[in-house]
Amino acid sequence: MLARNSETPMKKLIVSSAIVLASCLLLTAPASARECEGVTMPNSSRVDGVRLTLNGMGIREATVFNVNVYIAGLYVEGERSRNANDLLDTAKRKRLVLHFVRDVDGSDITEAFSEGFQSSAGSNLSSMRGNIRRLNGWMTDMEEGDVMQFTYIPGTGLRVDVKGRNKGTIEGDDFARAFFGIWLGSSPPNSGLKSGLLGGSCG
Repeated sequence: MLARNSETPMKKLIVSSAIVLASCLLLTAPASARECEGVTMPNSSRVDGVRLTLNGMGIREATVFNVNVYIAGLYVEGERSRNANDLLDTAKRKRLVLHFVRDVDGSDITEAFSEGFQSSAGSNLSSMRGNIRRLNGWMTDMEEGDVMQFTYIPGTGLRVDVKGRNKGTIEGDDFARAFFGIWLGSSPPNSGLKSGLLGGSCG
C-alpha cells in the first residue's frame, strides 16, 4: 500500500509536465496555413523539390463596388520579402496562386492580363505580344473555387496551370518578370492586393 501511494504523486507530476510541454509546443509551433477571406493556403509549397514560402496573400477587387474576384497567394524561394523589386529581380523560383471566389469570364481575364502587361512590360511589350497571346489562349472561364497557378523556374520559364491542368511553359526571364510585375509592379490591379502579397494585411 505504501509503495502504491508513494508513486501516485510522481505519476501525477510526470503527466502534468507532459501536458504543459505539449501545450507549449502547440503555442510555439508555426501555423501550417494562412487564411484570407475564407480561402486557406499552405504556408509552404514545393517546386521540383525546392521549398517555397508563402510571402503573402491579397484580394483582387474589381469595379467601383470593390467586388472580390480572387484571392492571390505569392510563394517565394528563400526568405520572405516586403520589397517588390527584390522579388521581381531575383533569379529564384516563384509561384502565384489565384483562387477565384466568384465566376469570371475568360474574356475578362485575358483583358486584365493584356492591360497589366501594358504597364509592366515597358519597352519590351512589342517583343512579348506573341507570348501574351499564347498565355491568353490558355485562359478560360473560371468558376468560384477554381484555381490558376503560375510558377517561374529560372532557366525554364513560366509554367501555367489552370484548374489543375498544365497548359505549358512560356520561356524567357523577361516575360516572367513582366508577368509578376502585373501584381508587384508600379500599377497593380489594386493597391491592397500588392500590399497583401508583400506580407501586409490581406484585406
